Amino acid sequence: MDHDAILEKVISVVNETLEVPSDVELTEKTAFKDLGADSFDLLELVTALEDEFDLTFDDEALEKIATVGDAVSAIEAAQ
Repeated sequence: MDHDAILEKVISVVNETLEVPSDVELTEKTAFKDLGADSFDLLELVTALEDEFDLTFDDEALEKIATVGDAVSAIEAAQ
């Protein structure tokens, strides 16, 4: 799967999981904390991404996921 396809899927999962308002446009630079996500929300998001992409993030990758772009990079590295 190419970068743009992964990004599109990640944005979709983030929108659904974090219930992002429809007027908020997500980009690779969007930080999850800026969306009001707390640690429980991030755990829920990571689980949803793992399910969507059928993979498991290692602890090191999890520590680096703070933005939409970080999530895309972690998924690309895990594939």
